[in-house]
Formats: sequence, C-alpha cells, structure tokens
Amino acid sequence: MPRSLDGRVLAPVADQAPGRVDTRTRFAYHEREGRIWAEYASGDVVQGRPVGTREGNRLDFRYVQLRRDGTTASGHCVATVVDLPDGRVRLEETWQWESQPGSGTSVVEELVEEPAQQSAPHAPD
Repeated sequence: MPRSLDGRVLAPVADQAPGRVDTRTRFAYHEREGRIWAEYASGDVVQGRPVGTREGNRLDFRYVQLRRDGTTASGHCVATVVDLPDGRVRLEETWQWESQPGSGTSVVEELVEEPAQQSAPHAPD
C-alpha cells in the first residue's frame, strides 16, 4: 500500500477552473484508520474540505467549498494514490461537481519542503 497521506501537503500540477483551484492551492492532508480529510483555500475559495475514505491506493471522498461571495459548492472525487520514485506522493483524481455542472480530472503532488537557508557567518567588527 502507498504511504500514508497524514501530514503531507499537496498542490495541483496545473491550474483548474479560474479562481477555484490553482497551482498555489495547498491541500493539508490527514489520514487515520481508513479515513482521510484535508483543508485548503485559494483563489475565491475561503475554505475547502475534502472528507472520505481510503481503501488501499483508492480514495473516495466528497468535497465542499465556501467561496468569497458566500456561496457554497460540493462534489465527489475518486483518486488513486501513487508513490513517486523520489519518495513523494501523487493523487490522480477524477471529480464531478454535485452542486453545479462540471467534471474533470486533476493531479496533485506532494510538495518538497525546502531546507532552511543557512546564514552566512558574520564578519568580525
């Protein structure tokens, strides 16, 4: 089974619908005993929450968004968890809105944490 999603931060590899989910969006995932959930915000999404289940490398979840204009939207997504050769995780997603027309596919990948820059030694006074 691919690695746990718990504590991983993933981002889309390409922009989706304008103002909704784009490459700046960060999904902070959690996983416990076959349950998955995440938090995200970006563009006109003030708060987003996917919630669902994991069985092996398959995720099945619903998502809901609160938008800046006060409206909400929801949908369903099925994703495959893929372990990448460099140790990161990828989700290959197929989604469909339930509250509005639209469907598609997307890919999100785990971000690599940048090592902290070391400060240069100070010159003596």
